[in-house]
Amino acid sequence: MVGIVSYGAYIPWYRLVRQEFLRAWGGFAMPGERSVANYDEDSLTMAVEACIDCLADTDAGTVDGLIFATTTAPYSEKQGSAIMALALDLPRDARTADMTDSLRAGVAGMAWARDAIEAGSLSKVLVAASDCRLAGPSTMLEQILGDGAAAVLLGKDKLIATIEGSYSISDEFAGLWRASTDTFLRTWEDRMVLDEGYSKVLPEAIAGLMKKCGLTPKDFAKLVLDLPTDVRRHGRVATETGFQAAQLQDGTSLFLGVGATGVASGMMGLVAALEEAKSGDRILLACYGNGADAIVLRVTEGIARLGPRRGMKNHLASKKMLTNYEKYLKWRSLVAEAPSQGPGRGLISLSAMHRDSRILIGGYGKKCLRCGTPQFFQGGVGYPPIRVCIACQAKDQFEDYRFAGRKGVVFSFTQDNLIPAMDPPAAVAVVDFDGGGRAFLDLTDRDVDKMEVGMRVELTFRKLFFEQGIHNYFWKIRPIRC
Repeated sequence: MVGIVSYGAYIPWYRLVRQEFLRAWGGFAMPGERSVANYDEDSLTMAVEACIDCLADTDAGTVDGLIFATTTAPYSEKQGSAIMALALDLPRDARTADMTDSLRAGVAGMAWARDAIEAGSLSKVLVAASDCRLAGPSTMLEQILGDGAAAVLLGKDKLIATIEGSYSISDEFAGLWRASTDTFLRTWEDRMVLDEGYSKVLPEAIAGLMKKCGLTPKDFAKLVLDLPTDVRRHGRVATETGFQAAQLQDGTSLFLGVGATGVASGMMGLVAALEEAKSGDRILLACYGNGADAIVLRVTEGIARLGPRRGMKNHLASKKMLTNYEKYLKWRSLVAEAPSQGPGRGLISLSAMHRDSRILIGGYGKKCLRCGTPQFFQGGVGYPPIRVCIACQAKDQFEDYRFAGRKGVVFSFTQDNLIPAMDPPAAVAVVDFDGGGRAFLDLTDRDVDKMEVGMRVELTFRKLFFEQGIHNYFWKIRPIRC
């Protein structure tokens, strides 16, 4: 039997109260708040975070497949899952695939992964769903959307939930869409979108799945649905398909605290349901997007043995409010800024980036074979490699040493208000890692007033900058979340 081995989630640290949209544009503000990815985050970095949470007690070397589901991939022609595989330290021969262009890509990815495992071509597949969608400023859709990610690991052993069946239908109707040349989402008239799309197609898929598996609404403990643009339709679909209000996984709280997270929405709801599930519970997961995909899950006794993770609960509780809407516009490059007075970065060398990819993306340094001292790579792309041990001066006697995933303490730090920064002040710190090794790294997701020497920090995969069509990813540090 194929099923879920583990789960994980990620919600950005920053939230924006929807009243800020009213202050900026007037009109009407929806209640609650929405999550906002930091300026150095995108759908790929959030997916990496969710996968790290999912693999908290799993050896990444045992994972032989990775599916990255998103509608906001950082590249139109370059595989995001290949970058993720290196950041997560998956085996080089792990099969990677991006599933894009549909809001049901995450659940569809789970079904594809299940088929591959049942066929014997793969044994453990990581499915990550993440989105960071943009709506036009001053629109209601801008208030509705949120940023986030979720991940599940599928396999055959140590299952916390088995997959009992799946059902899929396709539908051409485009209520929400975005052309390759569009920056913002487009939408048709709300009632038409919901009446002919979400509220019509999703019940069809749910009914088809229950008929296929010989089940009725009474057989389920939870119904998990992705969030539509009108959260009221969430509950209406449950009622129309015969489910009771108590069976529906709470979507209102997710909408009020995070927003509609696109591809990630349904899987984030699934993670929230699994956090509360007990052995024997059946969960029906269904997501809409140019059709619908639905899956039946049966929770096993393994759920009680699953180790702690941040999941949905802890990420929801860990947050910092954005001070103003203008900062959000700046982070999304929606307002023009004066160019920096300093010198430019110069041309990007793809050759050097490729040569150092294990360092930059993989988070690897070196460890001295003579004295055991770890050394983190310092400098920049194209700098000479580490050849001499900083402690015993042994030459060329090193083995690879992965720093990613390790925590440490702040030895010293600085916060500079004079240097141009997307989130001033510009903050950097010298960090001593647990187990040895010292590094000088950028700080992110930090409270300026709470920084102190001795603070515990952790590495987080982020985007340094975007130039010449290249997203430059590297590891930063942040105060330990949750």
